[in-house]
Amino acid sequence: VFTTQGRPISPDDEIRIVDEDGNDVPEGEAGMLATRGPYTFRGYYRAPEHSARVFDKDGFYYSGDVVQRTPEGYLRVVGRVKDQINRGGEKVASEEVENLILRHPDVTHAALVAMQDELLGEKSCVFVVSRNPALKAPAIRQHLASLGVADYKLPDRVRFIDAMPLTAVGKIDKKRLRDLLTP
Repeated sequence: VFTTQGRPISPDDEIRIVDEDGNDVPEGEAGMLATRGPYTFRGYYRAPEHSARVFDKDGFYYSGDVVQRTPEGYLRVVGRVKDQINRGGEKVASEEVENLILRHPDVTHAALVAMQDELLGEKSCVFVVSRNPALKAPAIRQHLASLGVADYKLPDRVRFIDAMPLTAVGKIDKKRLRDLLTP
């Protein structure tokens, strides 16, 4: 339970976990969180354009979180919609892969970003900060495979950098990382 964000507290809460077309995903799969209930707000104050982007026609609110539901009904946030890579139709939640990479004893920081691909639409590149200069890309992929990560979630490219670029509020700046991918 401590690894989740909890579960609905009201019997009138409605939770849907959906794909990009609004279809419910199979139980246990990751998808976009849509909620509706007695304490779900109805819209943004004086911002009808923003409200129209985050609410569907049935009044479900889309938080932008990518979640999985555990068999016990708890929700686990595994990423953000903006931080999801669509690799040939397969969705890869960046945060999920980053957290697994961070389990490697030599890795101090990891950030997975999308890179454009003519065939698949997007592929993934992970930027890694390591405390061990001898650490190489195959070791990262082997580490993930040993944790049972599906092949399509394995990073297509691994780039080692000295430090992560940060935003003004101290978060990893993924836009700057994506800019490093373009020549």
